[in-house]
Amino acid sequence: MADTADQKKPAARRRRARLLSPPAWWPLPAAALLGLAAGGAYGVLKAPEYAATSYVVAVPDDTTEPATALGFAQAYARIATSSSTLAYAQPRAGISARELRTHVRAETSPESPMIAITGTSASADESADIANAVADALTLSSNQAAKNTGVQLLLFNQAVAPTEPASPSAPVSGAVGLCAGGLLGGLWLLARPARRRPEEEPQPAPAGEPEPGAVVEELGQVPAQGEHAEPKEKESVR
Repeated sequence: MADTADQKKPAARRRRARLLSPPAWWPLPAAALLGLAAGGAYGVLKAPEYAATSYVVAVPDDTTEPATALGFAQAYARIATSSSTLAYAQPRAGISARELRTHVRAETSPESPMIAITGTSASADESADIANAVADALTLSSNQAAKNTGVQLLLFNQAVAPTEPASPSAPVSGAVGLCAGGLLGGLWLLARPARRRPEEEPQPAPAGEPEPGAVVEELGQVPAQGEHAEPKEKESVR
């Protein structure tokens, strides 16, 4: 009875450890919840950012082909954020040229001679002022050479103060963080090594049966087939 009780103890300990240990897929929900918390906190703590866009179009004169205006639109989009253009725009924008560079961007399409100038700021009115200031500065500086280039820049549409921020809200940031955390957790599950099961503890043999080591030792002493066991020398009896 004592031997049977001793044999049941290791099995009970293994079952208890299996029940208390977390499941193998625990990093997936943990990473997803961590990403949700981080994304939601970012959306709440980060100040909202507004974006306003003004449009400038390159118009060719009577002696210039339309393809030339398209090429000049690409060139003017590159110099929209240059130091000379921002120096013209700085007084109207109300911020320094160095700070203005980080709050404006210019984009254009290879199929259209239109330039989109976008200003960003924590204030809706300031974002529109930045976009309009850079657009006016670009048209003034480029039109000084319109007689030589044959292309003139015209203000197509002024920027208007936006009513809603362009930065993502807290629910959107939380959803993005949840997806990113779940993705990272899934990748970690795929990349981690396989989980090894705990080795079973050797159990003592029941009473009346030989130990496994003793059986192996006895089998090792049995001569192989074809071999003759050497007779043991008889001890001389005095």
